Amino acid sequence: MNALPARDPEVLIVGAGPTGLVLALWLTRLGVRVRIVDTTTEPGTTSRAVAVQARTLELYGQVDLAEAVVECGRKALAANLWVSGKQVAHLFFGAMGESISPFPYPIIYPQDEHERLLVDRLADSGVEVERQTEFLGFEDAAGHVVERLKAHGSIEMCDAAYIAGCDGSHSTVRQGLEIGFPGGTYEHVFYVADVQASGAALNGEVHVALDTTDFLAVFPLKGEGRARLVGTTREEVKQQGENLSWNDVSRQVIEWMHIDVERVNWFSTYRVHHRVADHFRKGRAFLLGDAAHIHSPVGGQGMNTGIGDAVNLAWKLAAVLRGRADASLLDTYEPERIAFARRLVATTDRAFTGVTSSTALARLVRLNIMPFVMPALFRLAMVRRFMFRTVSQTLVNYRRSRLSVGHAGRIHGGDRLPWVKTGRNGDKDNFKSLTLLDWQIHVYGDATPEMRMLCTSRNLPLRVFPWNPAMGRAGLRRSAVYLVRPDGYVALADSEGSATAVTSYFDARRLTPI
Repeated sequence: MNALPARDPEVLIVGAGPTGLVLALWLTRLGVRVRIVDTTTEPGTTSRAVAVQARTLELYGQVDLAEAVVECGRKALAANLWVSGKQVAHLFFGAMGESISPFPYPIIYPQDEHERLLVDRLADSGVEVERQTEFLGFEDAAGHVVERLKAHGSIEMCDAAYIAGCDGSHSTVRQGLEIGFPGGTYEHVFYVADVQASGAALNGEVHVALDTTDFLAVFPLKGEGRARLVGTTREEVKQQGENLSWNDVSRQVIEWMHIDVERVNWFSTYRVHHRVADHFRKGRAFLLGDAAHIHSPVGGQGMNTGIGDAVNLAWKLAAVLRGRADASLLDTYEPERIAFARRLVATTDRAFTGVTSSTALARLVRLNIMPFVMPALFRLAMVRRFMFRTVSQTLVNYRRSRLSVGHAGRIHGGDRLPWVKTGRNGDKDNFKSLTLLDWQIHVYGDATPEMRMLCTSRNLPLRVFPWNPAMGRAGLRRSAVYLVRPDGYVALADSEGSATAVTSYFDARRLTPI
């Protein structure tokens, strides 16, 4: 179902980066009237974030977007780790994640192209991004929010039920809410450059290189010889701030990797921050993406985390706005997403410090211990699977949420629904039904008559998949009941396959399927 563009939106979205665009797209698909504004004149024209992780692709699959991203992007099938000029590890992503996700690899897809795709899909649903529109502030009134917008010199008042701040690290929405944004800034100045280049490292794989004080990451872009480089500037120019050029780049790692840069298409420098907002919600206002959390680029997690915020909030807003859930459902957004953001910032902070620190201990670990330890660890299947699940965000769970109940097999309430192949020839999978964007029951084996009657009476979609051994290996229990949320996470796992457990779950939380 598609929402029509409206001057009286139910949700006003401030910021049209990937987070705001995905929020608008999901809400629109769920029939919610949205309005999305941004101060810029056009979508981004440079490739900042480039990695689209497997979990993001799974969420995109629910709104018929994954195939387009895979087609337009470039599969990162392998990664290489270099230390002091020597290759010490080589990882094949496909082999690491082939039984975990339908997308066993990240996609390298520059953010500027990514944004344009999202803008086009949103326009297909009848919603246009309102450019050169400044958000000035808002008042949280009884039952609605009144916002002040400025476009082309004119002030306009906008009335909405909720407001979503997707307006970046300098968020006007967050500042208006007077929500703290504690954290810090690393001392190093980093650069990002889109280049045309040649050399052994331009082989279509990801390369990460470490040296005494230098760091370089090479991401392949679509097109022969195109790559994105992320690295360190020369130490002596660190205090120059933003007025830096390609001539200020540290060349040591580039030279020993034999990368010949023929042309620089785009270049920028930045400092890396690590911050998490004190709260992700206040009244009828929500913070998402960089407005709520920013962290180091280690692992390519930032944009994907913002998109996860958007999907988590979208289905909850739609349920409340359509009277299918009590407003208290929105209370679950902050605890579910802020917990992950805090873990992510702490984890990437440790990793980033280890990669860039100039202390003697950090250099010892980076240059003398890692070359020996990493290859041995990567030979272990358990380590490779854990690494894939962590980086791909398929390991993210909401087990501590009040929406999460029970366990069956190895699957707990709050876990991402495991991906398994179904059908006689394994040519189908259980994720196809998630395009409903609705609550649904999954049974792997046989559903009881009581469960079938309950689903019919409550208009609750029931998916029964004939049992196969792969389901057990994925952690599912035969004939157990898994109540799946609209975002593909398990809400209730009941090993007995009890219809009563499902009834109690919905009634206690005053939830109704579409």
